[in-house]
Amino acid sequence: MTINQNGSVNGSVESQFASMALDRAAYVPPHLRARAANNQAPSNGWSDSNGSGHSRPRLDDFGSTRASNGSSWAPRGGAANGGRSASASWSSTPSYGGGGGGGGRRNDGYGHWKDGKHIIAAHNPAMERELYGEADDPLKQHTGINFDKYEDIPVEATGAGVPEPVNQFTNPPLDPVLLENIQLARYTTPTPVQKYSIPIVAAGRDLMACAQTGSGKTAGFLFPILSASFEAGPRPPPVDPNPGYGRRRAYPTALILAPTRELVSQIHDEARKFAYRSWVRPAVVYGGADINQQLRQIERGCDLLSATPGRLVDLIERGRISLANVQYLVLDEADRMLDMGFEPQIRRIVQGEDMPGVMDRQTLMFSATFPRDIQLLAKDFLKEYIFLSVGRVGSTSENITQKIEYVEDQDKRSVLLDILHSEPQGGLTLVFVETKRMADMLSEYLMNNRFPATSIHGDRTQRERELALNTFRSGRTPIMVATAVAARGLDIPNVTHVVNYDLPSDIDDYVHRIGRTGRAGNTGTSTAFFNRGNKNIVRELIVLLREANQEVPAWLDTVASESAFGGGGRGGRGGGRGGRGGGNRDYRTSGGGFGGGMRSGGGRGGYSNGPSYSGGGGGSASGYGGGNGGGGGGGGWSNGNSGGGGGWW
Repeated sequence: MTINQNGSVNGSVESQFASMALDRAAYVPPHLRARAANNQAPSNGWSDSNGSGHSRPRLDDFGSTRASNGSSWAPRGGAANGGRSASASWSSTPSYGGGGGGGGRRNDGYGHWKDGKHIIAAHNPAMERELYGEADDPLKQHTGINFDKYEDIPVEATGAGVPEPVNQFTNPPLDPVLLENIQLARYTTPTPVQKYSIPIVAAGRDLMACAQTGSGKTAGFLFPILSASFEAGPRPPPVDPNPGYGRRRAYPTALILAPTRELVSQIHDEARKFAYRSWVRPAVVYGGADINQQLRQIERGCDLLSATPGRLVDLIERGRISLANVQYLVLDEADRMLDMGFEPQIRRIVQGEDMPGVMDRQTLMFSATFPRDIQLLAKDFLKEYIFLSVGRVGSTSENITQKIEYVEDQDKRSVLLDILHSEPQGGLTLVFVETKRMADMLSEYLMNNRFPATSIHGDRTQRERELALNTFRSGRTPIMVATAVAARGLDIPNVTHVVNYDLPSDIDDYVHRIGRTGRAGNTGTSTAFFNRGNKNIVRELIVLLREANQEVPAWLDTVASESAFGGGGRGGRGGGRGGRGGGNRDYRTSGGGFGGGMRSGGGRGGYSNGPSYSGGGGGSASGYGGGNGGGGGGGGWSNGNSGGGGGWW
């Protein structure tokens, strides 16, 4: 057709349509289309049950519908579409591939399952660069060299029939596709927690695993879950009793719950990395983001779902996610979820919805600390589980050099500037403060002093938080000031220094904060600003430093001695939060209580009731108190009582 100068169009309507690459089938008015569709032979549509994890076909990353039996549907009109479609904004992650043409499958990085066989997708170089980075990419931190030196790390696994650990990823054999992805990620040596968790999960056992933060716990559960899924294929979705018009219900096979948006996003990124080229499609949902975009994402595929509890409950109530097909349930940073008040939601998800019961699923719990309440919770969620303690529970890594500096509040800013001026180029520095207001004020102060900095805290929008994390990871703002929102779970590569500008009041929070560096066997530095306002954690801090073979300043011992005369500080934590006493030991072996604190070769025990620091040794059969002095305790801080019964109260 031609357009005249006055804007009129030459040519009939028929000729105009003839010039377009549209299907020339007879036009069907909108009100008759449903009737026409019913007269056609049934296609592999929403009711087909051979898909991978849900009863409707998925949308590929370009937004075009794709049947789950492996055939590819062309965009509307049937024409080949060799690029991004108009619906590219539906995808939260970019996809790559060539033309469709109605018969071919785009190479979006995912394979499929057809006729009982796993059809592996072809390699996609662009996607591999996105997922794995270049070999020398400093933003993609991989397993550090120090794990080769960890053959003597203390490990305790309790429970019936504990499988033998493995020393390499190929024994026991993982799926070949997963092994290739592991090589692309440049993982060479299993970390200590992976050596034990991979065979335990592969054997179908429930697991409560506790290991130092940054030790590779995420891969410790992803590897065996993905390997088994690759081999078994998708489970057919159950018959939906309430299909409803327009409902697009997803049926994930694996569900991973975590407390924060940042952590579930990080787990999702790792899942994409290791599910590459397979039929398994990871998805992620969390609060604070556009729910409609997340709904479109799960429609494209939701075989392995990472979720925060609140948003998952919302989607269950909307009828968009069913847990009826869940084979694997993972609770990551479980202690943090309880601290944040998620227990009612977790109990509803696990016990009040359509998730299979504890005997019909495999449940895994991972964290760096396992306080008493988490172990009690395990009785409801796990069956005949194995308790795995790699290293000292609630302890810090020897890969982290810890420095404690005495700094009064009014001097903190100038001392921080001195530290930053002496920092080598190339690393990232994470500064922790207690309040949101201080996070913003301190980041602005640093920028005014010509230090590129950003901040992250709970009052910032999800978009602002993601932008701050992206600029920090990329090194554009190599200093990030954060509140506790970033303290747990986040795996930010190349963090070389953590500064506790404000020390937390709980020693477990200190453990998680400094664990942002020294991750995956790499080394890092931690600096803490201490003054007499932090006396409540001084004794536990000294224990932590000595456990990790760190230098304890003489003045810190003096402060501890002074505080010992104040009635025992917080009243005792034997076997309690963080397990400085018994939390690193399976309570089932503690003679009926959570006390004791026996470690391999004898431990220092827990804090008993009163001013004394009780001795280590065997479990206390009488309840939650300190150890009974067996195994040689660590003496007393004030009156030298080495085994006092003490207690939580």
